[in-house]
Amino acid sequence: MHENEISEIVIGCALRVHKALGPGLLESSYEECLFYEIQKTGLKVVKQKPLPLIYEEVKLDCGYRVDLLVEDKVVIELKSVEALNDLFIAQVLTYLKLSECKLGLLINFNVTRLKDGIKRIVNNL
Repeated sequence: MHENEISEIVIGCALRVHKALGPGLLESSYEECLFYEIQKTGLKVVKQKPLPLIYEEVKLDCGYRVDLLVEDKVVIELKSVEALNDLFIAQVLTYLKLSECKLGLLINFNVTRLKDGIKRIVNNL
């Protein structure tokens, strides 16, 4: 399955979660619910996937964790904040590079309309 198809399914799942819960909850609540919704679709999804940092020949377990990794292709970073900023985008780009994935979704659930809280981020390997 292509990254774009995966992202469409994930966004549909996120919309269902947001419609049911609304804004204002903790990020961890949205993560658990979105994980459950994605699992229901039959897609492979891993939560809190560790990502090591490799510097030259040294592998460093620095504690980087992707909120959700879908089909080993799409990185999902969840937020429940007042507004997304460039630091969050940089975080997703870092996760994309470390995981060697092409597509990431940065999703902020703390918005009235979820479509206003979704950013697609592409890693031009």
